[in-house]
Amino acid sequence: MKEFHVVGIGNAMVDILAHAPEEFLEQNGVEKGIMQLIDMDRAVELYSSIGPAREISGGSAANTIAGIAHLGGRTAYVGKVKDDQLGEIFAHDLRAQGATYETRMAPKSEVAETGRCIVLVTPDGERSMNTYLGVTEHLSPTDIDTDQIARSEWIYLEGYRFDGPESHEAFAVAIEAAKSGGARVALTLSDPFCVERHRDAFRAMISDHVDLLFANRAEIMSMYLTDDFEEALSRGAADVDVLACTESEKGAHILSDDDRWHAPAIPTDIKDATGAGDLFAGAFLWGVTHGHGLETAGRMGCVAASEVISHIGARPEADLRALFQKHGLI
Repeated sequence: MKEFHVVGIGNAMVDILAHAPEEFLEQNGVEKGIMQLIDMDRAVELYSSIGPAREISGGSAANTIAGIAHLGGRTAYVGKVKDDQLGEIFAHDLRAQGATYETRMAPKSEVAETGRCIVLVTPDGERSMNTYLGVTEHLSPTDIDTDQIARSEWIYLEGYRFDGPESHEAFAVAIEAAKSGGARVALTLSDPFCVERHRDAFRAMISDHVDLLFANRAEIMSMYLTDDFEEALSRGAADVDVLACTESEKGAHILSDDDRWHAPAIPTDIKDATGAGDLFAGAFLWGVTHGHGLETAGRMGCVAASEVISHIGARPEADLRALFQKHGLI
């Protein structure tokens, strides 16, 4: 038995969540519903303009790993923070969920700070993310614990983390360690604009190394440069062993070989859409690493996504295992 079910690699961020009317986005030049990269000056400007906010440890793949740990899975995370206040918050929160987190912190003398994402939540529950990457952008191959990866069943790679000078090499080191140790590779595409920035690199990685691909409708269509969703699903499924593609209120599509399943969305009162895809992936990976079939794993993902969008913040607040039992999944 491997020590870890899943080792995640991605951004290490602290989310700063605030409610904002549509007018605030327009007045401050924030594009609704997507992730925009910003610099430190812009981060300070936005932070000074928003109202009351909550600081919650985040980062897409970190949310996924926290979700798996919440369910009792054995997890570890690789993501870079600075030895500062937000860095300590991130490390404490992730470890408190039960995940192993040992990535060395950037020293206090580092000019860049711990990354943060200012998440503006409009009344419809949609989130607009303004991300200052800070030191997490500088995750390097030397930050990858290859021995830890060799002791895992899966690695989970965050597409957002491709935005960095050494990230491609870091991912290559992680993939090599995973394959050498018998681990499988999962990737999330993260965002359609992320796909546009790295499409060729993603395509090569997917076709050569990825066993399980997570995406949503917009991301998979961007990846395969088609307006035909069914065509995108078909092409994605041909490249990997398993494709798990979410489609908002329409649920999720799981494809493997010639098999296909649909997992229905669980209706809920949306308070904050942040983390829906992250928790879908976490529950799905927990399912497949605990002996459940792909259809059941997909349904677990939809249950977890529904829970996380019912409140502010991208980490689960309800007992996900109890919810799985309620829906007859365990």
